Amino acid sequence: MVVSEYPLTGRFDSLSAAFCGCGAGHLPKDHWQATFGMPEDPIDLVGDLVQMGHYSGESINFAKSLTQAEFKKALLLQMIDKAEPSQKAICEQLIKLAGGVEEAFGAAFGPNASEFFADGYRVGAFNRRDFLIKVAASAAIVTLASCGGNQSQSPTEPSPSGNAATDKLEKTDLTIGFIPIACSIPIVIAEPQGIYKKYGLNVTLKKMPNWAAVRDSAIAGELDAYHMLSPMPIAMTLGLGSGAFPIKLASIENINGQSIAVAKKHLGKVKEAKDFKGMTIGVPFPFSMHNLLLRYYLASGGLNPDKDVSIQIVPPPDSVAKMAAGQMDAFLMPDNFGQRVIFEKIGFIHMLTKDLWPGHPCCAFAASEKWIGANPNTFRAVNKAIIDAASYVNNPANRESAAQTMSDRKYLNQPEPVLKAVLTGKFENGQGQTLEVPDRIQFEPYPWKSFAYWIASQMVVWNLMPTEKAKYQEIADQIYLTDLARELAKELGQTPPSDPTRVEKLKFGDFDPANVEGYIDGLKKKFQV
Repeated sequence: MVVSEYPLTGRFDSLSAAFCGCGAGHLPKDHWQATFGMPEDPIDLVGDLVQMGHYSGESINFAKSLTQAEFKKALLLQMIDKAEPSQKAICEQLIKLAGGVEEAFGAAFGPNASEFFADGYRVGAFNRRDFLIKVAASAAIVTLASCGGNQSQSPTEPSPSGNAATDKLEKTDLTIGFIPIACSIPIVIAEPQGIYKKYGLNVTLKKMPNWAAVRDSAIAGELDAYHMLSPMPIAMTLGLGSGAFPIKLASIENINGQSIAVAKKHLGKVKEAKDFKGMTIGVPFPFSMHNLLLRYYLASGGLNPDKDVSIQIVPPPDSVAKMAAGQMDAFLMPDNFGQRVIFEKIGFIHMLTKDLWPGHPCCAFAASEKWIGANPNTFRAVNKAIIDAASYVNNPANRESAAQTMSDRKYLNQPEPVLKAVLTGKFENGQGQTLEVPDRIQFEPYPWKSFAYWIASQMVVWNLMPTEKAKYQEIADQIYLTDLARELAKELGQTPPSDPTRVEKLKFGDFDPANVEGYIDGLKKKFQV
């Protein structure tokens, strides 16, 4: 379909539904230029635009219904032995997925058909590509209806030829920035374990001194992708603390894995949140889970985090030295530094952050919207590699060997006993106790959109984000690539959650992403903030 008033190149001819000016959720006329630098192949471009949210839900649902109808027809023809070769290929995939002909037929026409077909069209390269063709075709039909049927436009169907996105990498030599902390292990361990090479990638890992350097290098284009704090993609995309620079959060690097450590001189004096009054406390970055969780905890004890304590921004590698020098009373940092103060006999662990919010996110793997647009297949491959690496290190059987590998100077440069204590969850807390907490740190890459909702809500509470920018669902849907993470996990044979959000269970009350404003109001009343 050609929209004559737009000076588009031929590769967009079949995708003009995505550029309609009718206001039906497509790229508006003044934004079509943003697609330059994105894939030349029309169907790969559709895939990117789907991830970017430029196709309406109506178009996606229409494509799903077309796909389901085709699959059902194929199964019926297979049953009466009249299926064409292409239909037989679909049937074979569905039958394999379901575990047999009868099971496939039952699943296709049963109450869970939608979920079965959702898995079905992700099974193979042909099905995914065919589905994206249907998305483009569906968008064309929806657009024609929305525009009243412009007779100057005639639909054309893109060619289904070509390989799947992961079969052709735009770039194989990558530089990924990371901070040397336990949270970065999936990104880092993928190199010595050969996981990047498994996906055709040659990755150079670049140590960064602090989170501001990660942010600045990302904006300057000096890195291909990055290890980031999970609030950072939100802050950078919205222009909080820097110029607006759209970032996508691809997968979560770790959940839990942080602790509040306190200088030894306060042993026996600090037992709850209110006891931190008057102290100097370090966090790694303003837009960090560390800062947000610390404020949440202090407020629970009746303290105003901006008045009753002094919160300082400290690069994680400097935190132990500053505590040893008496410059900080406490810090909320990645667990290898909380454990390091015990190793150095200068402090103790007051609390693991998992006790504030079991399963909370911390760090993430991210890349810029621009880079993803220019390298969609490479992005898919590197994200898949990191999800694969997260699964490797999340296995308890691999924790001790991971601690040994990551202790190396070129990786985290931390004492092996410290990393072993963090990764195995068997540790001394500096208060005369030996604890065993297997989920002290976990590496579960699924980016729940409810994480984004909570993070954004706390940015509003603590005046880190103006309320007019707090479009919670938009933030979650545009920045957290949950659907892609789920798809890649399934390709790896994993069983990721099917829901994008959940009710989060925090120490001082549940967080329901469906009622963010109510949660904020309740929090302010409870904590008097």
